[in-house]
Amino acid sequence: MIRYTLHKISYGFAVMTGVVIIVFILFNILPGDPARMTMGQRADVQSLEAVRKEFGLDQSRGTQFLLYINDLSPVSVHDNSHADIQKYTLLASVEVGRKVLVIKVPYLRRSYQTKREVTTILAETVPNTIVLASAAMLLATVTGVFLGVLSAVNRDTWIDRSANGFAIIGISSPSFFAGIIIAWLFGFVLREYTGLSMSGSLYSYDPFQGEIMTLHNLWLPMITLALRPLAVIVQLTRSTMLDVLSQDYIRTAKAKGLGRLTIILKHALRNAINPVITAISGWFASLLAGSFFVEYIFGYNGLGRATVTALEMSDFPVVMGSILFISLVFIVINILSDILYAFADPRVKLV
Repeated sequence: MIRYTLHKISYGFAVMTGVVIIVFILFNILPGDPARMTMGQRADVQSLEAVRKEFGLDQSRGTQFLLYINDLSPVSVHDNSHADIQKYTLLASVEVGRKVLVIKVPYLRRSYQTKREVTTILAETVPNTIVLASAAMLLATVTGVFLGVLSAVNRDTWIDRSANGFAIIGISSPSFFAGIIIAWLFGFVLREYTGLSMSGSLYSYDPFQGEIMTLHNLWLPMITLALRPLAVIVQLTRSTMLDVLSQDYIRTAKAKGLGRLTIILKHALRNAINPVITAISGWFASLLAGSFFVEYIFGYNGLGRATVTALEMSDFPVVMGSILFISLVFIVINILSDILYAFADPRVKLV
């Protein structure tokens, strides 16, 4: 188990390195001058040069890349001066001659527009997105597995056809389109009955109570995000359950007189759940990335909305930081899902 985990971590590190290289190259060939976007179109040459120097944009591409890697790496070497390392959150440091070796929290730099650290922006928005994605994935998983099992054990009945019809509608509806329809229908047309609004975030400001949690703003974006993974889980659960229910050991369990519920939950579902775990793990990471437009449509203050806004303003450090975070989430979830297989199915051996 330990050897397998270390192998997966090393593979994830290699993938993450490739993502860093690709992201840096892409955002350095995109049109637009971040200094001009920061200072405005009427800024003088001296102001633009000062901004470029402040953010290191006056360096060559190669030097910029090395500096960026040095900032991202948890272990890096710097000049032995307070000014060079004061921007980092240091965990430990060792002086080596005129240089200093530091162990630090990876530094994602500062926003071009707000001058705030990208880490701070992520810390404010990521929890809201995680709550949204987790709620959507929980809704999709519970409902999807239930409908899939119900559809499989009632094959070729109206229940089966209804579940399949719902799955087809859900998987063929893009999130940005479904979000608009759901926001208009439940947040505008039926607002008198639902009590829901077309836009709003997890937290809102009340002049008397300060910042308060408004969970009702979570419902519409949660349902929108859950539609597609729910549809996939329904069809996948139904398919794997039908395959398992036709196996010999299921017929043997029936011959022994075991109850129908025991056979379905203890024998069939447990052996059919691995492909569903794969779908759940992949979709959870995808929901974090796919929440971008959903958050923007519903005005939900999360990572997606912050990233889209930053992209409109050519605020590349924020966009790059969010992409790297999403990539890290994909890698970690894939590693955890592989390990989870061994606990869900004893036939799987990790070597």
